[in-house]
This record gives sequence, C-alpha cells and structure tokens, in this order.
Amino acid sequence: MNRKRVTIYDLAKAMGLSPSYISKALNDYPMINIKMKEKIQMTAQKLNYKHNSYAANLRKGISKTIGVIVPNINKKFFSEIISGIENVCFENNYGLIICQSQESFEKECKAIETLIRQNVDCIMISITAETQSTEYLQNIINNDIILIQFDRYIENFNTFKVLNDNEFMAYEATRHLISKGYRKIAFLGWVEQLTINKLRIGGYLRALKESNLPSLIFDNAIQKERTAEVATKLLKSIEPPDAFVTFADHQALIVLQVAKSLGIEVPEQLGIIGSGNDSLTEITTPTLSTIDQKSIDLGKQAADLYFEILSKKLSKKTIIITEKIVPAGIICRESTMKF
Repeated sequence: MNRKRVTIYDLAKAMGLSPSYISKALNDYPMINIKMKEKIQMTAQKLNYKHNSYAANLRKGISKTIGVIVPNINKKFFSEIISGIENVCFENNYGLIICQSQESFEKECKAIETLIRQNVDCIMISITAETQSTEYLQNIINNDIILIQFDRYIENFNTFKVLNDNEFMAYEATRHLISKGYRKIAFLGWVEQLTINKLRIGGYLRALKESNLPSLIFDNAIQKERTAEVATKLLKSIEPPDAFVTFADHQALIVLQVAKSLGIEVPEQLGIIGSGNDSLTEITTPTLSTIDQKSIDLGKQAADLYFEILSKKLSKKTIIITEKIVPAGIICRESTMKF
C-alpha cells in the first residue's frame, strides 16, 4: 500500500502550528525557541517527514539539476563524459538527469522538451548525426536555461561549447601514420554535414598536403555493414590504401576484421588508427592505435563551465559566450608500429 509523502502542512496540522512557523524551525531560524525546534524535529522524525529540496529550490527559482543529452549512453566515450559531469555535480550538490537520443533527431527534441518541463538549470548536449535545425536548441535559451554544446555541435549557433580540437587531432593522427612510413592513407568519416567530421577531414588533408600525398575520403561510413563494405572494396582494389584514419574506434575495429579476413598483415601491410580510446582497442590482436579525446576531462570542463557561468550570473557579472578546447592525444599501439 502506497503512503502519501508527509509534507510540512501535515506537520503543521499534527502540531497545531502554522506551516511558516514549522518551516522556520526546520531551517533553524534564531527567532524560534530551541526547545520548540527540538520538539518539531522529533515530530518530523516520528512522522517520517523528508525535506523536499526540489520544491524549496523551485521557490528560489532554481532546481539544482542539470540535464545531459548524449547520442548513446553505452558508448565508452559518452559514458565517461557523463561520469566527468557527475563528479563535478556531486561536489556542488547538484542532481543529473541523463537522456539519450540514439542518433534520432526526434528523440533529441523530445528529450529537450522533457528537460525543459523538469525545469533544469542547464542542458548539456552532444547533437545527433541527424541534427541540422537550431529551433529546439533555441527553445532552451528562450526558457532561460543555460545551454552548453559538447563534442558534436552546430557550428554557427552561438552557445557555450566544450570541444576537442578536431582539426588538429586528425592532423596529428595522419602525421603519425606518415611518420611510420605509410603513404596511401584513407579517411573513413562520419555524417558528411557534421561539423566535427568536416574539421577532421581538414586536418587529414592538411597533413597529406604537407607531405605531397594523395587523399582518399569516404564519408557516411557509419553503420557496421557500410564500413565493412568500403574497407573491403578499398583493400581489394588494384592500388589499395596502406593505412586508415577512422572517425571512430568501432570503424577501426571493423577495418581490422576485414584486413584479417583478407590475409592482410597489420601493421606490416596496413596501418590503422581510430578515435575515442574504446576499451576494445586495448585487447585486439594487434592492439589498435587511437586518439584519446580525454572524455572524462571533457565532461568535467563542461560542468565546471556551467558553475562558472552560474557564479557570474548570481553576481550579475557580464557573461561572455565562450568555447573551451580539451586537448586530445595520440595513443600509439601495435596497429601503427610498422617499424
């Protein structure tokens, strides 16, 4: 049998006192007699009264809750970002509501609507592969909710952002392969219109141009079947690539599987480097080189940015839209160790 939650009004009725008097006693107002405070606290304990901090915060105009929307919770990269955000929220006595869009723009819009209805103080979002419209993001701002985009974002939408330097990390990954003697390097991309995909292609092309090497780009190689199809076609061609830079680790893992099925030796005949530092990259044979995007730190910096904004907002200081860059780093493993 479900019992109704005991409220401050129930306490007031039980003790024959006003709700405001009970509230002041529970909040340790100095004007209330100490013995009366103790009596009220004992009654509250007896009736199993729990302070409704959510309602109290709402009366102050805040919820002390942050909403986070990610494409996939089960991906290590995003789960670590959430972990970083949660660590900072815990230190600041804030709650977290986590939603996943599953790469669906429709689900992303519904998640935004839900979080707005929950009266969260901030929404942190990494957009879906389908997202192109800013209408729903603008709706967050229109409801006076702080918006922070992280990792994936809409480029020309002026909001707070916490990102990796995608152009530079793709440049570094390509330069790493070139330094190991690879000369025909293919790039397996993500959704063509995604800003971070365009930036990574830019870094890849810059590294190749500096070494006067040809480019080979395949966008929209998202699904497992498509990645396998592209990798198989390229590796069976008359002049196959001798290395791959991939947008994500799961693409690199599929390239490795295809190479093994075709009897191609990695790294002797083919170099592979992914991105995201997925846990599987450490246990493959050979182990896979990857870009460590410092996901936990990315989450922490996103949360730190919110509390920095909040501090300025409360003190009525000027708030300037900022963009934080979290440096990524290459993790060199066996798949690129040609020599």
